Amino acid sequence: MQNTIKLIAASACPTGATGQNVIELANDADPRGLNLGGVVRIDLKFPKFTDGRAYSQAFLLRRRLGFQGELRATGDVLADQLQQMQRSGFDSAVLRADQDLAVARRQLAYFDSFYQGDAVTSEPLFAKPDTLTGATP
Repeated sequence: MQNTIKLIAASACPTGATGQNVIELANDADPRGLNLGGVVRIDLKFPKFTDGRAYSQAFLLRRRLGFQGELRATGDVLADQLQQMQRSGFDSAVLRADQDLAVARRQLAYFDSFYQGDAVTSEPLFAKPDTLTGATP
């Protein structure tokens, strides 16, 4: 099972990136131009739940650029998006004000593994050792 994304209620989080080593990245910005030295968190914004460019940014930051700090989803974040956010490399998500934390936690509990690899676990399920027998495919 993957690490669970940290859920943050909108009321518990100030708007905008705060902190000396925190970057707020616009969803149309190319993360490849960032100097990631000393950065501990990058906030990626979803201006609308239908705009998925922040998923691509997260994947790029995690897999290609090797960013090890926190990736936080902000903006129009719905409970239905959390599984994909987690698989894209997000560590935390600030839920839209009308989203229920209990519903969001249930959403994350629906699946405990995935067949395909993702930003967090690149190896597909079929290539992992069998958890029952210990045999490698």
